Amino acid sequence: MNGQDNVLVLERSPFQLMRSTMWGLVLLKQQQLRYGCIKLQCLWCCGSLALFLALHSSQSYHRETVVSGMESTLKALRDGESVLDLSPRSTVSGGVEDVYGEDHATEDQLVTPWNFSVASGYSLLRDPQYNKGLAFTEKEREAHYLCGLLPPTITSQQLQEKQLINNIRQYQVPLQKYIAMMELQETNERLFYKLLVDNVEELLPIVYTPVVGEACQKYGSIFKRPQGLFISLKEKGKILEVLKNWPERSIQVIVVTDGERILGLGDLGCQGMGIPVGKLALYTALGGVRPSACLPITIDVGTNNEKLLNDEFYIGLRQKRATGKEYSELLHEFMTAVKQNYGEKVLIQFEDFANHNAFELLAKYGTTHLVFNDDIQGTASVVLAGVVAALKLIGGTLADHTFLFLGAGEAGTGIAELIALEMSKQTKTPIEETRKKIWLVDSKGLIVGSRKASLQHFKKPWAHEHEPVDSLLEAVKVIKPTVLIGSSGVGKTFTKEVIEAVTSINKKPLVMALSNPTSQSECTAEEAYQWSEGRAIFASGSPFDPIEYKGKVYYSGQANNAYIFPGFGLGLVISGAIRVHDDMLLAASEALAKLVTEENYEKGLIYPPFSDIRTISANIAASVAAKAYELGLATRLPRPQNLVKYAESCMYTPVYRKYR
Repeated sequence: MNGQDNVLVLERSPFQLMRSTMWGLVLLKQQQLRYGCIKLQCLWCCGSLALFLALHSSQSYHRETVVSGMESTLKALRDGESVLDLSPRSTVSGGVEDVYGEDHATEDQLVTPWNFSVASGYSLLRDPQYNKGLAFTEKEREAHYLCGLLPPTITSQQLQEKQLINNIRQYQVPLQKYIAMMELQETNERLFYKLLVDNVEELLPIVYTPVVGEACQKYGSIFKRPQGLFISLKEKGKILEVLKNWPERSIQVIVVTDGERILGLGDLGCQGMGIPVGKLALYTALGGVRPSACLPITIDVGTNNEKLLNDEFYIGLRQKRATGKEYSELLHEFMTAVKQNYGEKVLIQFEDFANHNAFELLAKYGTTHLVFNDDIQGTASVVLAGVVAALKLIGGTLADHTFLFLGAGEAGTGIAELIALEMSKQTKTPIEETRKKIWLVDSKGLIVGSRKASLQHFKKPWAHEHEPVDSLLEAVKVIKPTVLIGSSGVGKTFTKEVIEAVTSINKKPLVMALSNPTSQSECTAEEAYQWSEGRAIFASGSPFDPIEYKGKVYYSGQANNAYIFPGFGLGLVISGAIRVHDDMLLAASEALAKLVTEENYEKGLIYPPFSDIRTISANIAASVAAKAYELGLATRLPRPQNLVKYAESCMYTPVYRKYR
């Protein structure tokens, strides 16, 4: 926008112009239907003509559009439909106003503590969104009928935070710390997030992996009050009504699981709710997405875990897991209801679905909904960032290296595909060629061409021509990888012999043991450094303490999805994105890799410290938003001039607000 002559300059392709025109016209049509406005009817007619001309001029441009990477794999499952295609099944909804005073930009404004009425008295102290405990001022106590309900002392949020972190540190059992944090979240929301933001490196393993895994296993025993929505087969046919039972209406991010593959722990059924709750806590603490705009959901279709079915404290449906048509119909009703209730721009993050369902859901709804699978796409993005950053330590370009994966599920194939896509982008080589630099080992050995007929669809692109190889150790010896990546979900599989073999091939091998929780990690940091004689560059999914080996201290990086998904989600929200595209994942990876400093490299780290996570998330959000605008997938116009500053201004801040 030119400030002097008020002229808007659009540097976009005809197809992108057509897309923006279409979304604008849909919004106009909605308003016309709502208000019956004659002028809008005229605009609609004129706009339709503009749309026809834009569509006509964009046909040659559209034919030349090339979609590759993960999108090419998923596109085949969608009968050729791309996320960049404008699906006739799509609709647009409006933005979300900051009504609660949660964002950084509204930090100094006075807030009215609304519930269904102005919250006051005992109800105010029981409302986690507004409760400040002993930090209510004299004026606030008088105005909101709190006198006598609190001790006379008035304290600060900083002192409350100091007291709580000291209390949490007294617990010896990690699960006790988790329970204490969840109780705080349910009684004083801002204090919970202030504590988490200011002590992120210490508390991240408590509210998320690895402790959240144990919490899910014991969720039935520690469950006290609902933190999200439970949608079961009993609600089939009325899921829209169930969604309306949630008190918040302006939802921006949903994390949903069916509990079938929780971390590396398997089928935990309804008790998988700990994962959506934990993920969304990080969306807020690390990415700045408002807690009022977050909704954790567990879809309960039963469980095949006999131990849970026989557990008297199990909180889910006591039946075998539904599959086939019954399962797909419930999921389709859910996806339709979410879009109907919350609009086009609500982000739906699929979490810990089994492989066969994860790929199918991403393929089915990627062109009609704003969907993201953290296990496939988030893991891929964070690992690619680590690999790109590690090139400064191990040398060469991405295309100079050979990759060997242990694990060919949704995480392994997703990582491999994004690496191949980035390699293709850098070398201008077809992705079919760059895939040949990447090899995968599953439970039956090296994935090779002779196995192609029996492979699941997502493994077939990795079936290269080679003699069958039965074990990981043999695969290391014949493939001679420079990068070894574990996503198997099986602990202790990077044995001493495997690490020694990969070290004998490379001066500085990159070893990434990604499986969670810690007990399922392919190897520990100590094992990687000792068995490689201190030569390995190591990163893992769960955190490990620094290791001293032969008088030198080694720091291992944590390839934690929490680096990516909070900032990625924020980028989608602030741009009003309507679809997720592979290029957005590449943008997030590149942004993260650029934030690794020389000081980090000197310690052998390939990721920046988590203490800077809010700055990291703002930069990732800006890169993702910029790509959304470039692709014509953003609906929030005009585009902010400085996307980093805009992202920071939109981030939730957990400091107490002053009440009228």
